[in-house]
Amino acid sequence: QVQLVESGGGLVQAGDSLRLSCAVSGNSFSSAIMAWFRQAPGKEREFVAVLRWNGDTSYADSVKGRFTISRDNARNTLYLQMNSLKPEDTAVYYCAAGPKILGVVIFTRRGYTYWGQGTQVTVSS
Repeated sequence: QVQLVESGGGLVQAGDSLRLSCAVSGNSFSSAIMAWFRQAPGKEREFVAVLRWNGDTSYADSVKGRFTISRDNARNTLYLQMNSLKPEDTAVYYCAAGPKILGVVIFTRRGYTYWGQGTQVTVSS
């Protein structure tokens, strides 16, 4: 079992920065890949960024160049640094963890076994 707890969300203005954190506890072998997803009101949960077991990262086109995913193994924490925030970034952000798998499934919800409760990010214009 893996437990994920997000924090760091809030209300910011367009152009501001925010850093989300996801505290990870439990069986680390179950979390070979870790990712951030987000869900805006009335929309499907969508992929934002993924950090693979070998350190490789991938990002959604909408956040590429603005967001950075990283992990501090000593603190068992996953981060999402969000810069140049836009109103369309407003959503509940979820941390997710899953086993070592390959393929495009890691860009979908199906690739992940464990989810956090989410943290709200609101960007005003």
